[in-house]
Amino acid sequence: MFRACRYDPATRLFNQFPTDEIPQQLLDPDAVLWVDFCQEPPEFASPILLETFHFHPLAVDDALVETHIPKLDDWGDYLYLVFNPMELDSNSPMELITRELDVFITPNCLVTFHDDALPFLERTWEAHLQIPRVNATAPGHLLYRVVDEMVNDTFTLLEDLDDRLDEIEEEVLLKSKPNTLEGIFTMKRVVIGIRRVLVPEREVLNKLSREDFGALRSVEKLFFRDIYDHMLRMVDLNEGLRDLITGAMETHLSVTNNRMNQVMKILTIITTLFMPISFITGFFGMNFFGASGSLDNWTNTTIFQVAMATLMLTPLSMLWYMRQHRWM
Repeated sequence: MFRACRYDPATRLFNQFPTDEIPQQLLDPDAVLWVDFCQEPPEFASPILLETFHFHPLAVDDALVETHIPKLDDWGDYLYLVFNPMELDSNSPMELITRELDVFITPNCLVTFHDDALPFLERTWEAHLQIPRVNATAPGHLLYRVVDEMVNDTFTLLEDLDDRLDEIEEEVLLKSKPNTLEGIFTMKRVVIGIRRVLVPEREVLNKLSREDFGALRSVEKLFFRDIYDHMLRMVDLNEGLRDLITGAMETHLSVTNNRMNQVMKILTIITTLFMPISFITGFFGMNFFGASGSLDNWTNTTIFQVAMATLMLTPLSMLWYMRQHRWM
């Protein structure tokens, strides 16, 4: 989908116009345009970016062909920026999907290119078509709105991970399952993947909020500084999640070891209690030697009762002894 819109000062709304009118619209120095390439092949977008907007071939190649982490390139009359929106896979909630949003911004035009549909960008587009915007008189403010929506979605993603981590911690303490450790490692991989995006994006927003660029107005630094503050909070939240995941992993291993120790303790107690019984029955049950004398008295009822009492009282007395010494 290839679309374009222009800001109308009278209504303070953005109005879509035919894309074949983009060259004429660019001739107006007071125009504020937003041109969006969504899921368009590079061979279609490349001539427009090169011949209509006159962007540098290296910048166009970066946007259409190569994959980058978040970055900012200053080309003098325009900026080239890369952002990586993130979301969790709907088919696998613990699988992180990282997409790419390429942005060109000039003093009077914002150009966005993305290979996948981005919900936050679609919301921003529709909002500018329906809701009057007082400050939308420059492409820099459009960029602010787009990035702000993206950051809000990322913050929601981190909150969802925080809720999932609470469930894992409860599962570790109450009803640990064989796949609990796998879930912890999966979440750790997701958090590390998010950090690889947040840290470069933080640096991009830091530049936007502090440095001077020809394509942006000085007043827009305040808006990007607000997003930068949000980004700092998200980086801290992500670091906190990583620490909590490490703690959950250690807790899981500790709980597992404690449960194993309890099992071994019970098995050891059972073995210890039956050891004297096994010794007595084994000793008196040997038949390697014949009787050397008259041993009829050893098989009478009294001896049998004494032997049975010994067999029963010995483990009971050992059990009492263990409890007195708090071995169990």
